[in-house]
Amino acid sequence: MSQDAMSDAWRGTRLPFPPAVIGIAGASGSGKTTLAAELARELEGVHFPLDNYYRDLSHLPLAERARQNFDDPSLIESSLLAAHVAALTRNEAIERPLYDFSTYIRIPRQTETVRAGGVVLVEGLFALYYAELLPLYQLRVYVDTPDEVCFERRLKRDTEQRGRTAESVRRQYESTVRPSSIQYVRPSAVNADVTVDGTEALDWKVEQVLAALRGRGLVSLNVKFQEVVHSI
Repeated sequence: MSQDAMSDAWRGTRLPFPPAVIGIAGASGSGKTTLAAELARELEGVHFPLDNYYRDLSHLPLAERARQNFDDPSLIESSLLAAHVAALTRNEAIERPLYDFSTYIRIPRQTETVRAGGVVLVEGLFALYYAELLPLYQLRVYVDTPDEVCFERRLKRDTEQRGRTAESVRRQYESTVRPSSIQYVRPSAVNADVTVDGTEALDWKVEQVLAALRGRGLVSLNVKFQEVVHSI
């Protein structure tokens, strides 16, 4: 099914209550961000990454900030994150922090106003890890992707988009990324309602999540969408 067909099919989709909150987790390089962004586009929802909630490290020298393990869940301010997601479930606007990843600090006196709309897609490494977030979701999704695929995707991204050397990417992956994934991220898959294969085509992963939403009565379909699905 083409992206345009899927998008057209979901025009006019109506949720029975605003908002529906969906948690999407997976290892670094699993494809969770791409899935969340596409679902936000299809459902005209809000993509809500956890990365904005990294703790402000301005009290540390820059060199020490850079040495922190950003794949450890303790570096996310989970209490503020949960409070903000809870506010969105009540249809309240929030002021989301802005994070400067080049200096590892929250931008002082600057926030971004976020309103829930119909769907909020909470996405990140630890979206299914924090216990205080789990009751806020109507659906929990885990993107399961083999480590070797995750690494190759991360290597491509960091060398092509961030100017890093292959050796530095490999060293970080082996020293912090993969160990933290094994300790924190992959075990959180037990909290998922739906597990999708991160190596599958994006359209198919999107359809699996949409099918789960339909099954829970979180979306109401129109005839056009049903016809498109049957034609796959």
